[in-house]
Amino acid sequence: QVQLVESGGGLVQAGGSLRLSCAASGIIFRFNTMGWYRQAPGKQRELVATITSAAATNYSDSVKGRFTISRDNAKNTVYLQMNSLKPEDTAVYYCNAYSTSFGLRYWGQGTQVTVSS
Repeated sequence: QVQLVESGGGLVQAGGSLRLSCAASGIIFRFNTMGWYRQAPGKQRELVATITSAAATNYSDSVKGRFTISRDNAKNTVYLQMNSLKPEDTAVYYCNAYSTSFGLRYWGQGTQVTVSS
């Protein structure tokens, strides 16, 4: 059974920082591309950042230079360090695991991030 469990969300003032974590089980973590997506009220889910099994990273333009994605394969955990947060970063943040070998994609339950102005 695959589980992706996010943590670290919360309420923060604009300019502040948060670090999200996603602990994975039931997958061969080191072989998966891991990602963070977000969905704001009334909007579609959008990509925030991804990190491949080779640790290559990709960011949306809206977070580039402010957010950093990283992974610890020994802990089966992916992180999202979010700095210089803006009110428009407010959303539910979802962890995602994607197996390029099998074409399988899994989602966590999401964690709320709220940035006050």
